[in-house]
Amino acid sequence: MSEPRNVFVPRDRVLRWFENFGQRHGSVAFRVESGGLHAAADDGAVAQARLPFDSEYDGLADPVAFLAAVTMPTRWGVLLVRRGGFAVGVVDHGELAEAKVGQRHVQGRTKAGGQSQQRFARRRDNQARAAYEAAADHAARILAGPVDALVCGGDRQAVEAVLTDPRLRPLTAVRVGPWLAVPDPRRSVLDQAVLDARSVPITVTGP
Repeated sequence: MSEPRNVFVPRDRVLRWFENFGQRHGSVAFRVESGGLHAAADDGAVAQARLPFDSEYDGLADPVAFLAAVTMPTRWGVLLVRRGGFAVGVVDHGELAEAKVGQRHVQGRTKAGGQSQQRFARRRDNQARAAYEAAADHAARILAGPVDALVCGGDRQAVEAVLTDPRLRPLTAVRVGPWLAVPDPRRSVLDQAVLDARSVPITVTGP
């Protein structure tokens, strides 16, 4: 068996995706398992589909019924953070209503030793802290008001650092998956993150 791989399938392609899965791997048996739709093919391939935004599925063991359960919150946000870069956006009724992407210079690691290394580390930490504060400022502004869900991605430690800001405390209560593994945030990265967040995450294990 191969290592599991994760794919994000847009809502309008879910049925076709399962059709292709059956064509590639043979007859498919469906069942509802662990809050998702589980598909097992004749050749041993397995696909586990979950609803976006960590919603639990408990309907019929059928792709059509599963598709009908794919919904999107009215107003939700995306927060992507890596060292020196961030992207934050709010989606309202399916459209990216407001967004901000920013970069802050954070020095890389050094091979210097002794006091030079300590000074370098302090400078680097201060630069990272300034970048996180900038991300928190924009997140507090753009994600103000009621937000039904927050999807995060990038570097986990960086995201956690941003969310420690007291202004963002309400967002931690509506934080949902999946976690988005993204490169340094740019506008194109944010746009793709929005598409992935509202798509159906499917974990595939094949022979």
